[in-house]
Amino acid sequence: MSEAPFARRALTVTGMEELGAYRVLRVADPDGAAPEPGQFAMLAAAERWGGGEDERPYLPRAFSIARHLDGESHFLLEDVGPGSRRLCELRAGEKLWSLGPLGQGFAAPPDGRRALLVGGGVGIAPLAILQDSLSAACTVLLGFRDAPRVAGAALLSGAQLATDDGSAGHHGLVTDLLEEEIRHDSHAVVYACGPAGMLEGVRAVCARAEVPAQLALEAGMACGFGACFGCVVPRRGGGYLRVCVDGPVIDAAVLEHVEEHAGAPA
Repeated sequence: MSEAPFARRALTVTGMEELGAYRVLRVADPDGAAPEPGQFAMLAAAERWGGGEDERPYLPRAFSIARHLDGESHFLLEDVGPGSRRLCELRAGEKLWSLGPLGQGFAAPPDGRRALLVGGGVGIAPLAILQDSLSAACTVLLGFRDAPRVAGAALLSGAQLATDDGSAGHHGLVTDLLEEEIRHDSHAVVYACGPAGMLEGVRAVCARAEVPAQLALEAGMACGFGACFGCVVPRRGGGYLRVCVDGPVIDAAVLEHVEEHAGAPA
C-alpha cells in the first residue's frame, strides 16, 4: 500500500470536465504518494464547505482515485447532494483539502487469470486507474442507468455496455454480461465497483462459478482511517470489516453478502 502523509493537504484544482451526468475533477498533487488502484482520498472544498444558515461544516467525502498522471489526480463526481454539488462547482485555481491515498487497493491477477473489470455508475472510477496499471489486455463491462450516464464510459477503453433503459448496449444488468463472459472463459479474476445491488450480484455470480472477485466497497465515512467505525460491514463467519482500512477493496469470499449501504451511488 502506498504511504501517504497522515495529514490533510491543501491542493489546487487544475480543471473540471463534464462527462455526461458526471464531472471529472483534476487536482495538482505533485508531492503526493502515487496511489494504488482502488485507493481513495477524503475531499473537502477549502471554502464554503458547509450548509444551512450557519454553514455547518460537511464531513469530508470519500472518492476513489480514478487516475493519477504527471502529478495530477483525477476524481469522478456526481451531483447527488449538497456536499458533492459543492465539489462539482470547483474550478481551476480553487483549493480543496485532500487526505490520501487511503485504504487497500486491488491485487494483480494471479495464476495467469484474465482480468474482468465490472463497474456501475460513478463506481467505475477505480477501474480506470486499474486498467491503466494492467500489463495485459482486460475485459471491461460497465452498467449505467441511462444515456447521460453512459458518457462516463469514456473514462475507460473498450468497454461493453449495459443500461437499465436500453439506451446503449445490452438492455439489462451488467451482471448479465458478466455471466456470459464467465460462461465463455471462467479462468478470470473479477474486479468490481458500483452500487451495492450490483456488487451483491457480482459476488453471487462469482460464488456460483467459483471465480475469485475483488469488490471495491464505498460507505459513508467520517474519518477515512479507521477511528470512527462508521463504515463497518459484516464479514462471513462473524465480526466486521472497516471499509476504510480493511478495504475499500475486499475479497468477495470474506463477505456473506454486500449490504445496501456499502456500494458506490449509481
